[in-house]
Amino acid sequence: MINKVILVGRITKDPELRFVNGDIPLVRFSLAVDRNFSNSSGEKETDFIRCVVWRKQAENLVKYISKGALLGIEGSIRINSFENEHNQKQSITEITCSLVRFLESKKNIIKDDNRDFHNNDNKKNYDFQSQNKEQIQNRDIEKEMDLEEDISIEEEDGMPF
Repeated sequence: MINKVILVGRITKDPELRFVNGDIPLVRFSLAVDRNFSNSSGEKETDFIRCVVWRKQAENLVKYISKGALLGIEGSIRINSFENEHNQKQSITEITCSLVRFLESKKNIIKDDNRDFHNNDNKKNYDFQSQNKEQIQNRDIEKEMDLEEDISIEEEDGMPF
């Protein structure tokens, strides 16, 4: 079975770091994703997708990203079911991110302790040197995230199920 989601959108508010079991970092956020088609009024509609990111990626998101930043995420759909205070069953659908990419250069997003600045002036004058620098920075961040996990396949036919 395949459960894989790839989205590109803008984060709707500054990410807030939380901890599960006292020591596992986690960030829940909403990603605004435009639909590929326009409605009857000719306007593009936007979906707001709930996402969750864990551990080092969560810490990096809080450290480098602010409201309005363009992100690319890869992950899987997860449906969490629970009972509310009125004993009614409810569920929340969210994307559990396995990969988060920062799709704007540091030049375009400057995170300050007091303000967030989004600079869109240089979108027309694309700078290939800054793109290469950004790709190198993203690779360094991905190395820090250490998401690779070994999967051992012990079956004779090579299939894990």
